[in-house]
Amino acid sequence: MNTTVDNYLEAGCGRCPLGNTPACKVHSWQKELILLRTIVMDCGLTETIKWGVPCYTYNGHNICIVSAFKEYCSLSFFKGALLQDARGILTSPGENTQAARLIKFTHTK
Repeated sequence: MNTTVDNYLEAGCGRCPLGNTPACKVHSWQKELILLRTIVMDCGLTETIKWGVPCYTYNGHNICIVSAFKEYCSLSFFKGALLQDARGILTSPGENTQAARLIKFTHTK
């Protein structure tokens, strides 16, 4: 498993056999992931790797992660249910999810 965000963007999360190959889903969303990383870093959060993906913290508390999926990449908030969502862009990642919410991205424009 990778240990830096730069390595994640180059090789993938390393959690599946497709890591470090052209078929890795991270490569499909590289431009979007780099843009999300830039936006999150502009918020003054600390960047680290947890669970093989970029994780952003504030005062030692997990705030969000940036990750790639087959159909989209996402910015996921650990306590997203507490965020105001006037535009309705936050979605629950699964039916049993309590607090986490994510925003799905399919392009940079």
